[in-house]
Amino acid sequence: MSAPKLYHEPRSGPSRGAFLAAKAIGVPIEIEKVDLMKKEQPKESFLKINPQHCVPTLDDDGFILWESRAIASYLAEKFGKDDQWYPKDLRRRAVVNQRLYFDSSNLYVKIRAICYPILFMGETEIKTALKDDLNNSLKFLDGFLSNTKWVAGDNPTIADTSICASMSSILAVGWDLTDFPNIQRWFKDCASLPGFEENLEGAKTFGDAVKKNLKQ
Repeated sequence: MSAPKLYHEPRSGPSRGAFLAAKAIGVPIEIEKVDLMKKEQPKESFLKINPQHCVPTLDDDGFILWESRAIASYLAEKFGKDDQWYPKDLRRRAVVNQRLYFDSSNLYVKIRAICYPILFMGETEIKTALKDDLNNSLKFLDGFLSNTKWVAGDNPTIADTSICASMSSILAVGWDLTDFPNIQRWFKDCASLPGFEENLEGAKTFGDAVKKNLKQ
């Protein structure tokens, strides 16, 4: 059986979330890069695999799956040597899921709302309302981290790999975390996650592209 293939764009926060999960779990994954800036995702060959043509996309011996957090959960279930990254205990898993859904429906959505118009729609500044909106979500994240070392407990899980990737994107843009000491402490701890440095490289490329379009 061949290694699972991850169609991956290093500049994409969600794609890096799946990549970090695979590295953390220890999956011997094959990387196939898809350059979104060169619009490689609508190519017919990729559309046959994923008609939604989004990254990340996983091909595990013909089983195709997309959406970053679904991929992370699948990899943890299938390849995890134990249940650290995605606990089997009902309540602990529920907290991990809650944090994953918080990232997908709240935190990352607000990061994208800031960055997408700057990258693709000619915006040259971050609107105050969008800035306040993201900072409001960061208050919640800081609160999650007030009682535990990691976002869903006292050890890292796929909730951390997902949120770490999202936070790496906005930090690469230069976001101020002065008011969020727990996030600052946690993000430093994220340096221990396998694949963290590669994640930072992709985030930096993303952040540089955003900053290039911002008014100085």
